[in-house]
Amino acid sequence: MDILVCFSTCPDASTAERIARTLVESRLAACVNLLPGVRSIYRWEGAIASEAEVLMMIKTTTAQLPALREHLVALHPYDVPELIALPVADGLPAYLQWIADGVAPVGTP
Repeated sequence: MDILVCFSTCPDASTAERIARTLVESRLAACVNLLPGVRSIYRWEGAIASEAEVLMMIKTTTAQLPALREHLVALHPYDVPELIALPVADGLPAYLQWIADGVAPVGTP
């Protein structure tokens, strides 16, 4: 089981919640944590921007990443949404199994 934690930022809490719910309902993510109060400073179109954002921490598997990526791009209001996927090196086995079970199609053993 290859577990990933993915990061993506959203412009506001309602957008983040809408995307998070869709990812969980679609079984592309087992869980999405929403962290408000993030300030992002970045270069965009030749200028430095500073924006308040909501960070999504998305728990999924390597197998679901392509579909998650596709859905995120379709749902996200940004021209270039952030999506960074990091492998989970270790964790509580029961929790890692819960993530894997949460993204598996219903009825999968």
